[in-house]
Amino acid sequence: MDMCTAEATASLLQVEETFSACLARIDALILKPLLQAEPTDQKGKENLKLFLLLNDRFQALWNLTEENYRILKQKCSTSESFCIQDIYTAWKGDLFLNLYIQYFVTFTNYVVVHGFEHAAKSKSEAWKHHKTVLKQFLTDFTSETSMSMALYTVLHKPIRDHIMQYILLLTKLNEVLKEGSEKDVVTSAIKEYMKLESFVSQVLDEACFTKSLWKSLGYKFTDMLCVPERRLLEDSKNLPISASTNRSDRILLFDDVLVLIQGNSFQSFDLKLVWVDENCRKKSAPGLYGLRIVTPEETFFLSAKDPQMKAVWQWKLNQAVRQALNGKRDFPLWGKTGEGTEPPSCRFFTYVFKLEGKFKSASYEGEWHWGKPHGKGTLKWRDGRNHVGDFKEGLEHGFGICLVPRRSEDRYDCYKCHWYKGKMRGYGICEYGNDTVYKGYFKDDMRQGFGILENCSAEHPFKYTGQWENDKKNGYGVWEDKDRGERYIGTWLDDHKHGQGIVVTQSGVCYQRTFHADKMVGSGILLLEDDYIYEGNFTEDLTFVGKGKLSFANGFILEGTFTNKSGQGLQTHGILNTSNEQLDDRITKAQLGLEDFPVEKRWKGIYDQFLEFIHSGCKEETEESFMGFHIQTSKELRKSQEYLFCQRGTEDVSWKIEEILEEVVQHQGLESLPSYLEKALKSSLHPLGKLLKALTIAFQATYSGIGANKHLLTMAQEEIKYYAKKIWQFYQGLLRLALEQKGQLPEKHVEEDISDQKACSMVLPLILPCFYPELFMLYMLYHEREDDLYCQGIMDLSLFPDIKLLEFLDVQKHLWPLKDLTLTTNQRRSLIKDKCFLSATECLQKLITTVDPREKLVILQKTYKEIESTVSRVVEKDYKLPMDDLLPLLMYVVSRAKIQHLGAEIHLIRDLMDPTNQGGLYDFLLTALESCYEHIQRMRLHQRENCHVTHSS
Repeated sequence: MDMCTAEATASLLQVEETFSACLARIDALILKPLLQAEPTDQKGKENLKLFLLLNDRFQALWNLTEENYRILKQKCSTSESFCIQDIYTAWKGDLFLNLYIQYFVTFTNYVVVHGFEHAAKSKSEAWKHHKTVLKQFLTDFTSETSMSMALYTVLHKPIRDHIMQYILLLTKLNEVLKEGSEKDVVTSAIKEYMKLESFVSQVLDEACFTKSLWKSLGYKFTDMLCVPERRLLEDSKNLPISASTNRSDRILLFDDVLVLIQGNSFQSFDLKLVWVDENCRKKSAPGLYGLRIVTPEETFFLSAKDPQMKAVWQWKLNQAVRQALNGKRDFPLWGKTGEGTEPPSCRFFTYVFKLEGKFKSASYEGEWHWGKPHGKGTLKWRDGRNHVGDFKEGLEHGFGICLVPRRSEDRYDCYKCHWYKGKMRGYGICEYGNDTVYKGYFKDDMRQGFGILENCSAEHPFKYTGQWENDKKNGYGVWEDKDRGERYIGTWLDDHKHGQGIVVTQSGVCYQRTFHADKMVGSGILLLEDDYIYEGNFTEDLTFVGKGKLSFANGFILEGTFTNKSGQGLQTHGILNTSNEQLDDRITKAQLGLEDFPVEKRWKGIYDQFLEFIHSGCKEETEESFMGFHIQTSKELRKSQEYLFCQRGTEDVSWKIEEILEEVVQHQGLESLPSYLEKALKSSLHPLGKLLKALTIAFQATYSGIGANKHLLTMAQEEIKYYAKKIWQFYQGLLRLALEQKGQLPEKHVEEDISDQKACSMVLPLILPCFYPELFMLYMLYHEREDDLYCQGIMDLSLFPDIKLLEFLDVQKHLWPLKDLTLTTNQRRSLIKDKCFLSATECLQKLITTVDPREKLVILQKTYKEIESTVSRVVEKDYKLPMDDLLPLLMYVVSRAKIQHLGAEIHLIRDLMDPTNQGGLYDFLLTALESCYEHIQRMRLHQRENCHVTHSS
């Protein structure tokens, strides 16, 4: 082994010594004189730059040869034993290969631009001085008489011959090596050097082929197309093929572009954005075999006369495209080492659109598929517009962010939206340059469906929540003017208040009128804060004019004609009716909007999106487009597109549509359905949770803040019940879809009243917490007068000690929990003050800790049980309280529990309780609690009347 390696090393040492001497002569006689030339024309200066680079590559090759020679010489003189690591040509073959490749690539670049022809004409004195010696030197390598051809030969032939010597030496060494790792290293090195030899041969052929083309083409084409690095791969003059009829006279395939020449003009197509389709059926003429060429803005056909010619062009085109995409040529250029004959159909590239159309002059950087933007990408126009997002088949499709500059200001409108076939469609957020933000749905680039438009600027703050059509406010919507402290709830037409509308003011005044193009027309109803109602005509500043009727809270009615003259105040001519002198709930608690705004017509835009999502088959890629309204900030919108869903909280479950539909089927049974619905509605990732979020936003926009007006209570109450009904319907829609996808038949259609009952009993308690703060505020305002009387009564009763209170309420003495005490009356009173029925009192106080009417009724039942249990201990037997005994005891517990807003609590329970509980125990107990509440009010009212009578006396 050592002997074989030693012989190879000695042979290699001799070869390297000879080659180094040859390179030294080339450097001295050719390179140095040529480097001293000082070209005057532009072409000469460009060629000199290339020659300088060629010289650098030459010097690097020479330095490597010298270094290898020194190492080999040192090994031969000092080492007693040799191994394969001593032969750097094999052991570090990559280093040698890279330098040789770099040299020949630079060399052929110089050849292509006719560099040696220009060099042969050099007028350098040094060059003239060496010319005789040079000619003698060149005869050793070539018999060429042409100086340019001789230079070409001498600068590549010795180096190419040296590569062959490497192959011969390594082959001899490989023949004597035994099987093993060292033989494998040498075998691999031989293959690489043989590839290098093939590569050199191919690049030289390509360079000469390309050089001949530039020589044959006119100056116009050469000046525009000739680039040192560009190589001609095929020419339709050599391998005939024609483009679509009358499209070109000649077709040139380069390693970076495809060129079609027609007369004195040409078209070039970057190969990175060229797709070749062999399966096109179109033929330019009978008997021709076609290839379809697809580019970003044009598609054309190449036709060959026979299938073999078509196959060659197809192979060369595909190879050229693939290598252009890789950014490097294969090694060797046309071998079997490529990464496959077919280039990928999906690519990433930058392109500037030139032809007329939507994208004219725009630069697109991103993913492509068969000549069209497809996938993620960025579009930039010269006017400052840009679009970043998803594309499909050449159009914006999916989520995208679009910036549009405002002409008159140095600001942008920013659209963060879903797109469909090039137009905005689905949910999005638009941040306009004038500090206005729109959050809602789009269709065909216009605001359409449900949306919120808000301006938070200090100058004109406003907020609109409602329906849009054709980019304008149309249908039912809520407008809040924060400057005026007003909220309009009603219908719109083309951005104007139009039709029936309710206006609520910050002062508590509200009115309902008919509007026409923002102007009030006809008569209306005006509800004043002191519980007066005016029915008739009035101005925008709420001044009565014309015929009208004013109803007072005490029942008096003033009916006549009202005028308001400057400086004279309000005047009336009419009749005052005082026959009904009592509070009238029809006046003090009048409700607005019930007939004019049917609940099923409110927020139709929200329901339509969810219904469309279900009808489309609940496709996951469209989920955010249909149901994005749970997203309310730009940050959340971006996160949702990165699948980092907003408002995740403690949710660990990734709600995918397939999993959702599977779980809907699994939990359709009555036992697991309530817990499943609760989990779904709490999740911002589940479709039902997203629907609830959107409805919560709409509800708060109507009834929170300024909208907290008692005259809107019934409107709000029926709206929540309708929410429950719609959520139940959407749940059934999801279930039907899930069963159909499994090939199962859904149950027969459920009767509407049964469906409503299920929605009320199962869904309503689950969604109520989302609306409770606003709803309970309305109940408190509605029952404010009764609750005030009740609270004063409670304060009066709290002054009584326990025994006095029991006596006052006519609780039978045998039911008092005092039998176990043998103390004096005074001791007994002080010891047990406020301790009677303590457990029942504490239980009833829990009524305010929950929002669920079901749980409130359970608390009431437990309170009843506690009272009954305490009485049973007193009488020392099980005791069922009759109504006559229950009411005084319950009133005692109510007076000690001191629950604020008990009237609001009772009526909320009564209005929203499960209909199946009506007529049962819960209904009975709630009626008993109502009786206590009303009795405490009457007690206070009687006290107030007695005081009034005494004071009058």
